[in-house]
Amino acid sequence: MLRRACTLAASLAMLLAMAALAPAAVGTGSSQSVSLDLGVFQQLNAIRVEHGLAPLSLSPRLAAAAEAHSQDMVANGYFSHDSSNGAPFSDRLAAFYPEAGARRWAVGENIYWSTGQPSATRGVDAWMASPPHRANILDPSWRQIGIGAVTSPDAPGTYGGRAVTVITADFGVRG
Repeated sequence: MLRRACTLAASLAMLLAMAALAPAAVGTGSSQSVSLDLGVFQQLNAIRVEHGLAPLSLSPRLAAAAEAHSQDMVANGYFSHDSSNGAPFSDRLAAFYPEAGARRWAVGENIYWSTGQPSATRGVDAWMASPPHRANILDPSWRQIGIGAVTSPDAPGTYGGRAVTVITADFGVRG
């Protein structure tokens, strides 16, 4: 019981620290998207703690990568881990979260999109129901995360001109 109380206190402290850093560490979008980013971050860390894993810290570099990818997908009407120019996600992430000088470097990514009112819970629940996305969330090697949620009233292409929200979560470890 004491361990759970300490874990919850640590999660709350992390959330408060994240709120203070929100524009720089979570995303650079609207207050709605920053709130969504914070909700996803909180839920992912709660799941990790429930599974005995260390919570993730926020990385401004991974947040910038996630935000840029969500913006690119919405603007160009596609939904893929690859960039709109065809580059694999690991190349895109390396540009934001460089591996130079690191003995260990790895990245992973979860993406989600929905119509209607955006919800952190819906996105995280969908990831947990998908084995590869769940594996990313529960991977004990991850140490950092960046989240970028972008909402558009009329996204083209794959989204059919509908109002959508796209969430990218980029996971990383380097050291």
